[in-house]
Amino acid sequence: MVKNDNILALASPPGIGAISIIRISGPESISIVDNIFDGIEKIKLADLEENKVQLGYIMDNKRTIDKVLVTVFRNPKSYTGEDLVEISCHGSIFIQESIIQLLLKFDCRVANPGEFTMRSFLNGKMDLSQAESVADLISSNSEASHKLAMNQMRGGFKNDINDLRTQLVNFASLIELELDFSQEDVEFANMKELNKLLDEISSSLKKLIDSFKTGNVIKNGIPIAIVGEPNTGKSTLLNALLNEDRAIVSSIAGTTRDTIEDQIIINGVNCRFIDTAGIRSTDDEIESIGIERTFKKMAESEVIVFMIDYSVIDENKINYYVNYLNKIEDKFSNTKLITILNKNDVKSNISVSDLDKFNPVKISAKNKQNIESLTNEISIYINNLKSQIDNSTITNSRHYDLLNKTHEEIHKVKISISKNISSDLLAIDIKQAIYFLGELTGEISNDEVLGNIFSKFCIGK
Repeated sequence: MVKNDNILALASPPGIGAISIIRISGPESISIVDNIFDGIEKIKLADLEENKVQLGYIMDNKRTIDKVLVTVFRNPKSYTGEDLVEISCHGSIFIQESIIQLLLKFDCRVANPGEFTMRSFLNGKMDLSQAESVADLISSNSEASHKLAMNQMRGGFKNDINDLRTQLVNFASLIELELDFSQEDVEFANMKELNKLLDEISSSLKKLIDSFKTGNVIKNGIPIAIVGEPNTGKSTLLNALLNEDRAIVSSIAGTTRDTIEDQIIINGVNCRFIDTAGIRSTDDEIESIGIERTFKKMAESEVIVFMIDYSVIDENKINYYVNYLNKIEDKFSNTKLITILNKNDVKSNISVSDLDKFNPVKISAKNKQNIESLTNEISIYINNLKSQIDNSTITNSRHYDLLNKTHEEIHKVKISISKNISSDLLAIDIKQAIYFLGELTGEISNDEVLGNIFSKFCIGK
């Protein structure tokens, strides 16, 4: 996959803007741009110092296309590790296309998605886990997801994996050495030390694997299901949170027949609120499908906001809700449950002290009263999530899969040691674990895997 040709792409978002950036990378990138650039200082780009900016004009023969700034980055001190040039032009679509078409007349082609970052990886500027974090950084839409992507770009996860792999490689070498001297009955690999090492590695792997749940939630947004009986004000609450009429609100029970999703940022984290169909017994086929989806969304959510109509509550209903909320806590024990007493402005006079164990939040979604108490409850949950983030928190499903495979191989080795299995069979499982860790960082890779990873990037990055 090592390519020595010249590639170009628009590195800024397509469309009209104040400024656009066109990026060219490859062994002849500087001389290619020299063919179309007329600098104010009349210095050839080939003679320009590295990382210097030159003001001038892009010329198509004698026709001036635009006044631009050109920045030269010489290898290996560039993003791709190759000679790289960036043209900053005015953000006209016509100007962008004219410059790109002009460059294509020379020995240059349009880059594939993610090809600049792929070249950076192939040229040793970053490992594969860091390269993948570039895509996460571009798509980050909250403070927390940005922090996770930056941690991975800095190599925190990479360093942990390299440490684990180095330890396994050292021990595998001792086992291989032992096999070379098998006729002389020499022991180089102390099995007690190996067992201790495997316990430490297994613990480290488990910590990384467990971090995926938190990392993935923060990266993709916290799913929060708003559930309850019909006409309790679920859609009104969604509209109040979003500060817009996103969901249809009606006094007719069963208006919401499918899930409606939208998102807002709370405490630096993207929260995906899901308005669901009201839970009740019904003969309506469409409404029944919506209710089935409600239960599915509850199972997929990290937070369940259970709404109760405070205006019509009675003693029988209170007992029903206590039992129902207990069932939710039992069934979704790993999910945060927030109980809402809505319509506090027209509340019933019935005592709701039996619900106190669920710390209900009293609001009026219609009047947008006390909504901040709900968001404060969500903020407390978010703070707990943030406290679990560190430099090694993983967010990528490919990493999660490979870490699980590595953990399985380590478990096999431990079982083999307990059964006094021969060293040559131990070596096979250790090598497989080393292989999976190498796939994580890209030390071991194939064209199909790399092509799949970088195809998900935007063109120009």
